[in-house]
Amino acid sequence: MDDQPTISTHVLDTERGQPASGVDVALYRMETTSEGRVGAGVTDADGRIKRLLDGELVAGTYRIDFHVDGRFFLDVSITFVVDDASRSYHVPLLLAPYSIASYRGS
Repeated sequence: MDDQPTISTHVLDTERGQPASGVDVALYRMETTSEGRVGAGVTDADGRIKRLLDGELVAGTYRIDFHVDGRFFLDVSITFVVDDASRSYHVPLLLAPYSIASYRGS
C-alpha cells in the first residue's frame, strides 16, 4: 500500500525555523453535494504526515484542514484538485504568526 499514490503534507513553523510537530490534520474528498473524511493524522517530529489518505487516491477535489492553534490563525483549510490519480500529491503548509503559505510540492 505504501507504493500507491497518496496525499502527504509537511507543516513548517517559519517563525521558529523548524517543523511544526503535533498539528492535527484531516483530509476530506468533496462530492457534488457532500464531503467525506478520507484521512487524518498528526504531524510527526519532522512536521510531516507521509500518508494522509486512508484509501485509494481518486481524481477529484480535496480539502486539508490543519488545526494550527496559533496566535492569529486557529485553523487553515486548503482545497485543491487531484487531476491525475496515478501520482502522489504533496501539500505543504508554511506558518508564521500572521501569515500562511502553501504550494504544490513534489
